[in-house]
Amino acid sequence: MPAFRSRALLTLCALVAVLALVATDANARAGRGGSFGSRGSHTFSAPPSTATSPSVRPIERSMTQPGQPGGAFAQRPPVSSPVGGFLNRPGFLGGLFAGFLGAGLLGMLFGHGFLGGLGGLASLLGLMLQVGIIVIIGYLIWTWWQRRTQPALASGPALRDYASGNSRPSMGLGGGAPASSARASGTDEVGLTPDDFNAFEKILGEVQSAYSAEDLARLRRLVTPEILSYFSEELAANASKGVVNRLSDVKLVQGDLAEAWREGDTDYATVAMRFSLKDETLERDSGRVLQGGPDEATEIWTFMRAQGGHWLVSAIQQS
Repeated sequence: MPAFRSRALLTLCALVAVLALVATDANARAGRGGSFGSRGSHTFSAPPSTATSPSVRPIERSMTQPGQPGGAFAQRPPVSSPVGGFLNRPGFLGGLFAGFLGAGLLGMLFGHGFLGGLGGLASLLGLMLQVGIIVIIGYLIWTWWQRRTQPALASGPALRDYASGNSRPSMGLGGGAPASSARASGTDEVGLTPDDFNAFEKILGEVQSAYSAEDLARLRRLVTPEILSYFSEELAANASKGVVNRLSDVKLVQGDLAEAWREGDTDYATVAMRFSLKDETLERDSGRVLQGGPDEATEIWTFMRAQGGHWLVSAIQQS
């Protein structure tokens, strides 16, 4: 029995390590640990895949509500979960039976009999093991579902193709033949020009520089109020921790258009960008480097502009 418990404890430790690794990877870069913002009526629709970013993490934080008119979920019927069977029965009876069944199975697993799982160290370890397994299975199912709902890979026009005035994408920086689907990668309903793509690349560097300097006034001229609020939260958290995130040497390595569309008097453009930079976390008082260094990131930025206005960052998503 002690050997069995040791194996169970080792298994639990391994699961915890996996979960810690996933959590660390999701928040590896300050300010870029999630997908947030608004993409108009496309907020809850995955942008088309591109050569730069074959997959995109869905929006996790947004002031746009799924039920709003014109939203991606506005036409979807509500999903009702079927209620049937003894274990799915709501209320006290179903929960009580499920609890006894779980405890009994744990008791049998650890050699205490069907009712022996209600107490003892083995029951506690078994419960934690079950929670870890459920979390892992849930994460794998969620990842599988995201891959299943992603559109087929379709490479769109590259930023450098537009910037150089080429009407057809080359096989260079993110180039490739566009797909023939209705919302193929590179679909441009706005009529973007090389100046627009030069503006996207310029804004990328300016946002990183302003964020590094913690200059909210400058950020206000580059991003929407929603994105500014998220950046403000991150900068406030850094100040509370006594650290500062320094970003420098930002250089676009590869980029291409995912889609561009118009909603009323507002234009939107979603662009996948892979860029290199120097990303360091410093101790605020002493300036000592705590972590970081040369890095590379792939992110999907959505820009918006009112008619006759300049582009603002309205959403940032992780690849």
